[in-house]
Amino acid sequence: MTTELYFIYDSHCPWSYATTPLVNALQQAYPEMNVHLLHSAHYIGKDSAGEEQMEAAARMSGLKFGRDHIRYVNSPKSSIKTANFMAWLQGKQADKQLDVLNALQRAHFIEGNPLSNKHDFNDIVEKFKLSPSNKVFKDELSMDAEYVLEGIEEIQQVIGTTGFPVLVMTVNDNAIFIDHSQYLSSPHAVVAAVEKEIAAIKLAKTES
Repeated sequence: MTTELYFIYDSHCPWSYATTPLVNALQQAYPEMNVHLLHSAHYIGKDSAGEEQMEAAARMSGLKFGRDHIRYVNSPKSSIKTANFMAWLQGKQADKQLDVLNALQRAHFIEGNPLSNKHDFNDIVEKFKLSPSNKVFKDELSMDAEYVLEGIEEIQQVIGTTGFPVLVMTVNDNAIFIDHSQYLSSPHAVVAAVEKEIAAIKLAKTES
């Protein structure tokens, strides 16, 4: 059984932050699964998710948002450098990407780190022993990040939505679309739901 998980997210989106625990739970349940973290680079310094969305995400997930994040919650956000950084990481050290995403989201949503210049990434670069090139921290999307956006477009065409966050798991040739909103308050429940789907896929295969 070949399993892959595709997570379309934006590092500066509170709903993506609330969905990452589901990705963590699925990765723990299926350690052999390939996880593809696809940064949508939605925020380009012109707007933000804002206070209402943050409060709704906090209410549904029970996750905490730090005082420094809340103070600037309505100010414009740019996730371009983070998109570049995560695309670089996926190409160079993919085994660290989920841990790094968790650390980046903690830095942003709890510690209030805007992740808007190279210096903002220093602690995470040191902690995970990474060596990204200066190109990663430019103000425009890197070629790697653009390539990720192409992959996102392909998935969006298949599932018929341009929204995010999105979770899709593939099991051999079958795709399971996971409605993340159902599991935000209890991330581990997503594992049982996916197991049911996989069991149904296996049953259909034996019957055909």
